[in-house]
Amino acid sequence: MFTGIVEEVGTVHEVRCNGGNIDLVIGARMTPQLRVDQSVSHNGVCLTVVQVDDGSYRVTAIEETLLRSNLGSLQPGDGVNLERCLRIGDRLDGHMVQGHVDTTAECLGVDERDGSWWFTFRLPERRHLLVQKGSVCINGVSLTVAELTDEHFSVAIIPYTFEHTTFKSLTSGSSVNIEFDVLGKYVERMMAGR
Repeated sequence: MFTGIVEEVGTVHEVRCNGGNIDLVIGARMTPQLRVDQSVSHNGVCLTVVQVDDGSYRVTAIEETLLRSNLGSLQPGDGVNLERCLRIGDRLDGHMVQGHVDTTAECLGVDERDGSWWFTFRLPERRHLLVQKGSVCINGVSLTVAELTDEHFSVAIIPYTFEHTTFKSLTSGSSVNIEFDVLGKYVERMMAGR
């Protein structure tokens, strides 16, 4: 479980194909605190640490993860939003994020608004799970839906978030990972009577 509050932006050192999977070697300041079997959110995707080296660690993204996320497009040198899992007793600064990405969405535009940024995205499948002023997790960042139309949704980014996440590198056409609010997903299932 995560909060969607990014701890740092790591750097992809290597991308290794392994059958239908890929192994990512990530360089990060948090590496000395990691151990094998821990969960770390990578652009909002919960992955298990499988190896820790001096200054970098390795995770594996399986085919299912690659089909639902933008991790398969990562290249050496790319930044990746990182968050370690929530500890019992920690403050919950964002919202409940599972690290189970539902889909991706395309960035339609970035608008600088005198010290803040407005990011607009094409509505993804299952768009009914987005609500005005509701929570959404984009590339592992807990955000609030600022605007919702029939074709797109937008979020507003404060300067701190812009500078300390990969949002500063997003442009029109960029693909982002989307995790809908888990409460909405449970309500959807209950309403469907399944």
